[in-house]
Amino acid sequence: MEQKTFFVTAAMGTTDLLAAELSALGATDVRETRGGASGTGTLETAYRVCLWSRVGLHVLWPAGQFQAADPDSLYAGVLGIDWSRHLGPENTLAVDFSSYGSGFTHSRYAAQKVKDAVVDQLRERFGSRPSVDVVMPDVRINLRVEKGAAVASIDLAGESLHRRGYRERQLVAPIKENLAAAILLRSGWARIAADGGAFIDPMCGSGTLPIEAALIAGDIAPGLLRQRFGFTRWRGHDADLWQRLAIEADARRASGKIEPGRILGFDADPAAVRAAQANAGRAGLQGQVRFVRSQLESLPPAPAATGLLAVNPPYGERLGQEDHLRELYELLGRKLREGYVGWQAAVFTGNPPLGRALGIEARRAHRMMNGAIECRLLRLDVLPRYFERTREPGRPPPIDAATARARPGAQMFANRLGKNLKELRAWARRESISCFRLYDADMPEYAFAIDLYQGDPEGRSGAWLYVQEYAPPATVDRDKARSRREEALSVLSEITGLAPESVYMRTRRPQKGASQYEKLSERGEFDVVAEGGLRFLVNFTDYLDTGLFLDYRLVRSRIRELSRGKRFLNLFGYTGTSTVYAASGGASSTLTVDMSRTYLDWARRNLELNGLGSAAHTYTRADCLAWLSYDDGGRFDLVLLDPPTFSNSKSMEHEFDVQRDHAGLIRATLARLAPGGTLIFSTNLQRFRLDTAALGEADIDEWSAATLPKDFSRRPRIRSVFAIRAR
Repeated sequence: MEQKTFFVTAAMGTTDLLAAELSALGATDVRETRGGASGTGTLETAYRVCLWSRVGLHVLWPAGQFQAADPDSLYAGVLGIDWSRHLGPENTLAVDFSSYGSGFTHSRYAAQKVKDAVVDQLRERFGSRPSVDVVMPDVRINLRVEKGAAVASIDLAGESLHRRGYRERQLVAPIKENLAAAILLRSGWARIAADGGAFIDPMCGSGTLPIEAALIAGDIAPGLLRQRFGFTRWRGHDADLWQRLAIEADARRASGKIEPGRILGFDADPAAVRAAQANAGRAGLQGQVRFVRSQLESLPPAPAATGLLAVNPPYGERLGQEDHLRELYELLGRKLREGYVGWQAAVFTGNPPLGRALGIEARRAHRMMNGAIECRLLRLDVLPRYFERTREPGRPPPIDAATARARPGAQMFANRLGKNLKELRAWARRESISCFRLYDADMPEYAFAIDLYQGDPEGRSGAWLYVQEYAPPATVDRDKARSRREEALSVLSEITGLAPESVYMRTRRPQKGASQYEKLSERGEFDVVAEGGLRFLVNFTDYLDTGLFLDYRLVRSRIRELSRGKRFLNLFGYTGTSTVYAASGGASSTLTVDMSRTYLDWARRNLELNGLGSAAHTYTRADCLAWLSYDDGGRFDLVLLDPPTFSNSKSMEHEFDVQRDHAGLIRATLARLAPGGTLIFSTNLQRFRLDTAALGEADIDEWSAATLPKDFSRRPRIRSVFAIRAR
């Protein structure tokens, strides 16, 4: 049987699970890619994916490939495929089109060209043509163009595979079946079930999580429940092969056993319980999965010694729900601690900060999407050593706020902070600035940098304070330093109006190299903030810095102004904020280089968050010094070079000191500039001196003062910035 490389789509955050599925189902050369995974196999392999994949969405079986740079070449390429092998004039068809890094800006028009080519060819051959049915076509054609390479495929799934066929009654905001399965697979349910563990969903809604848990535990192919696939009326369909695979799946289902009472769903809404029972009946699980009406407060203790409790609690999308939801999460955490010790728990939430109210430290946090909502899957070990943490990562230490607030120093600090807030908030509004430095050791004895971050106005609103204490020198009495810290912390909420839960704190000490980028925690929680009409992910818990350097705000704006039509290179790219500005400014391409896979992923997510995740924007994981020494001939019109002040990281080939080594680094970077290009060099070494003599004939324009924002004017030497052009 012929082998082909086919592609299966999946939701963001589940492609690794899909790749594992493809390998288990017999595909070879499996590769996780943008939007899914590819694998090589026969039609039998692809049919097995249609039948057994729990997280896949569409199975795209290739019909032909060609180069397509414009609508005319697209039409010609499609016309060159023999479509009579796939459908005839008696069939109906629909076309899905997508492109990445190609010149197709109107997907509907491109899909129309594909359809025209197919029907024109069949009309020429048969004297009549197929009609279009966008809802339930006989054959669904998928055309994908990436960097000019077009692949035409038959969608063997037709309707998305997440539509198993058992769910008819839907309540408010149900999660899709593929997402529910991904949550369970990610949480280790297959292993827990195989070891005899039980399953509980205390807020089951229409029962999707318990039903998917039963399908996994009972070795039931999710495709068995479907009435129709996209290949049913495809001319390449092998009915005998499909029947054999379906019989095999039926036999596996018959041999699988689900002990009654082992998989349970609870919900306070009687309509939800009725819907869940009806859905389970359609899935053939009547009597094997139990659904019970119960308030969370009345949730019974664990029915077995081990198991998984998985839940998709409310996220709080509407204003005014936060306090109620925090109580709900606190109650859920209490029920876990009281009745489920020794179990695993999986809490899927679109409001990750509420996870702290559980009172159990998450072992892992995974980023996943529920439609357009970015969510976190919090995986918990329900064990006493993870209970009742006295201080969460990034949280200020506990203090007696009332006592500290009564001290004279607290009032002096409050007066200064309030004055700053009034002045800077008015300035920020005039300048449309959402995130700014509110205080920066204005009173030397209160040595803090306090930044106000405000949420994306187009998404879920929010505001946070990020407090960095400059570590006192050894000559300062520790008790006095602690007393001043307590005084400052005691008035923050009163002056800013932000709840204590929105205050994060770090201690900033002199750093060596990339140590400010080292992980301090594993919370994996991100919030979205706004700057310059763009959106950025920030993290207040896991690192010393949040991922958005506010003092470089004006530098990023200049990059955007200079980027139109330019090839942009971001060296030591960190979280790619400058790359986002360059892309939004119309850069023809961008390349972000950094040693850290974590930060490159963060950069990629920042671009995707702003709708800029095209193939024109690429990423390279490398030591920038080594990368510069290997010249592949690529040239750039605009380069940002922002190295660490010092690094002896094991990931770098050589120790680096920015004062000692900057001239050689700049010369190596200038060699990658295209004629007329500009290099922007920056460093936060406060006593930095640019070695102009070592740079020869370069034209140098210092931007340090011109790009220093008003909110950082207290520290004019906070960083140096230069625009450098080779003559």
